[in-house]
Amino acid sequence: MLKILQIVFSIIVVSLSAYGLITRDYQLNFLTTLFLGLFMLTLGIKEFQRESKFYGWLLIGVFLFSVFVSIQGFLYRPS
Repeated sequence: MLKILQIVFSIIVVSLSAYGLITRDYQLNFLTTLFLGLFMLTLGIKEFQRESKFYGWLLIGVFLFSVFVSIQGFLYRPS
């Protein structure tokens, strides 16, 4: 299940990034950051399953930071 989520999140991130680069429309960067954070969360869970606590907590921290940045980007978007 985690492998499927990793693939789905990575496809979404690559698609949103490619869309932003091609159209030069960067209004969806907060979504890219959110899905990248979710991808990091799945990596962190996998690291916990492998008994690697340090990298698991590091990736969970990256997830929390990226969700915070994504929410800030959503709330304070220039119109």
